[in-house]
Amino acid sequence: MPENRYVLLDRDGVINQDSDDFIKSPEQWLPITGSLEAIAMLNEHDYKVVVITNQSGVGRGLFDTAMLEKIHAKMQRMTEEKGGKIDAIYFCPHGPDDNCNCRKPKPGLLEQFANEHNVSLTGMAVIGDSLRDLQAAEAVGASPILVKTGKGQKTLTENPNLNIPVFENLYDAAKHITSRS
Repeated sequence: MPENRYVLLDRDGVINQDSDDFIKSPEQWLPITGSLEAIAMLNEHDYKVVVITNQSGVGRGLFDTAMLEKIHAKMQRMTEEKGGKIDAIYFCPHGPDDNCNCRKPKPGLLEQFANEHNVSLTGMAVIGDSLRDLQAAEAVGASPILVKTGKGQKTLTENPNLNIPVFENLYDAAKHITSRS
């Protein structure tokens, strides 16, 4: 298997249903139809999948890292039940006013992933539903892809001149990526 074939995914609004009130428990984590199958499809085509997610609910005190780990354990278990695997999860626990380098749109989490896995981000697919996901990808020379799930349709409406691939959902984005491999 090629070493550097990764697809980076935002979590809320891409893999699972988003909530303006935050996903605070495993019970609230509900996959978007086809998203777990999309991860399995990427894996079948020799792509490793890594989640890169802002989780300011931790910094806001809405849930702790132990609860976040339980949410992620559910996500990984359900993905595995569909035949897929998430190789790693990187999250920023900080709030928007903390001025950290890891909160998207800043590129810190992407750079941390690249350093730890010794890979180049240039041209790597980064799939998100918000402008900050796309901006973080562009900041490191990756290839941003927008999905219309979650906040994606709103992102597209507010930024009609985006010159990037746009798909209805993660499954359609995965079909596009795997058709080129």
